[in-house]
Amino acid sequence: MKTKEAKYEEDILTSFEKGEWQSVPNLKDEIARYAASAAATLTKDKRINIRLSSRDLEDVQTRAAEEGMPYQTLIASVLHKYVSGRLIETTPRPTMRSTGRAKKLRAG
Repeated sequence: MKTKEAKYEEDILTSFEKGEWQSVPNLKDEIARYAASAAATLTKDKRINIRLSSRDLEDVQTRAAEEGMPYQTLIASVLHKYVSGRLIETTPRPTMRSTGRAKKLRAG
């Protein structure tokens, strides 16, 4: 049985062999553009304090651990995506301590 990673690599190889990949013109310019964008995104020059419920903070910390990043970085990333219009809503994922509201959403 193939692992998920092996299937993914096979799909990439098949796509490449079909000629579906194209070189990026002006690669150095493209890299510089993305590097500048990343640097601007990662520049943090303001500090804020927010109050969260203990449960929300624990859930954020759990999600951050799943993603392998500090929870403050996750919060900053979510806020950045929201204000830039790139936050995509998906079906709610119940947490380990599902609330009554999450149970109602799944039942509905």
